[in-house]
Amino acid sequence: MFTKLSKAAVSAAVLSAAAVAMAAAVPASAVSAPLSHARTAVHFDLAKGQTPENIALAPGGTAYVTFAKARQVAAVSRSGAVRILATLPLPADGGVHTPALGFPLTVGIVRAHDGTLYFLYATGTADLTGVWRLRPGGRPERIAALPADSLPNGLALDARTRTLYVTDSEGAVWSVPASGGTATAWSTDPTLAPAGFLGANGLKIHNGAVWATNLDKGTIVRIPILSDGTAGTAQVTATGLTGIDDFAFTGHGDQIIAALDTVNEVALVQPDGTHTIVLTAADGLEGPTSIALRGDTVYVMSAAYLTAKDPNLILAHLGD
Repeated sequence: MFTKLSKAAVSAAVLSAAAVAMAAAVPASAVSAPLSHARTAVHFDLAKGQTPENIALAPGGTAYVTFAKARQVAAVSRSGAVRILATLPLPADGGVHTPALGFPLTVGIVRAHDGTLYFLYATGTADLTGVWRLRPGGRPERIAALPADSLPNGLALDARTRTLYVTDSEGAVWSVPASGGTATAWSTDPTLAPAGFLGANGLKIHNGAVWATNLDKGTIVRIPILSDGTAGTAQVTATGLTGIDDFAFTGHGDQIIAALDTVNEVALVQPDGTHTIVLTAADGLEGPTSIALRGDTVYVMSAAYLTAKDPNLILAHLGD
């Protein structure tokens, strides 16, 4: 998630034109293995605010997504049918004080093994901002408050310790018990800080560490989880990833597939930090925001924040 939208310093038309121009500057030939056979599987309804921000996959084939602008959580079937599971309440002030953005939005989402969904809601108000839970057949409830001046963005669940980790794009990672309770500022390392707009963004737990992206700095940061649960020393593992949003590990060690939102690309990032571009606008990207993998199928969500054309879900094949 990256665009200021209602608080943008230039008109939406100018932003859209710029985004399209950037995407057009990358030829289809820039796409390289190991992603292939990209196709648009689902088109979402922009007029309804269906800007897919984040995704969590379920074993049966359902994808759970957050629609940022609609303040919704939805289930997307294998056939592409969209079912709205929850719409979050609009804050009394309309969300105009949401940091950096000026509108309320649903953001990161994860699914526990029992089917419980955890997701984030950012409103700029103390009564609604925080971590929310939706049990199967239940109603959404906030289980942990976050400060009104925070911008919760990425979410990950450490199933072993039943701990939720939250990136705050104002420059922190929070930890919250999955059962609910008080949020703790787990890390405020300078590598998480913004450089003008949004800092810490995407988030995953992998090999005993919290991995986070920094949109403004175009970096990936690894922070070890120490034996006592506290944060170790942060290390920047990759740079030069312009407009990086969320990401996923491929299952090949520390190899990563990352959504580069502002430049309309998807990158394959190697463990040594080098990267290649594996998808572009020529493959149907419309401002990619998040990545998920099921087997050798890669799911890429695009919110079309800047292009304002076709928020969608693209599927691609991982492997030569």
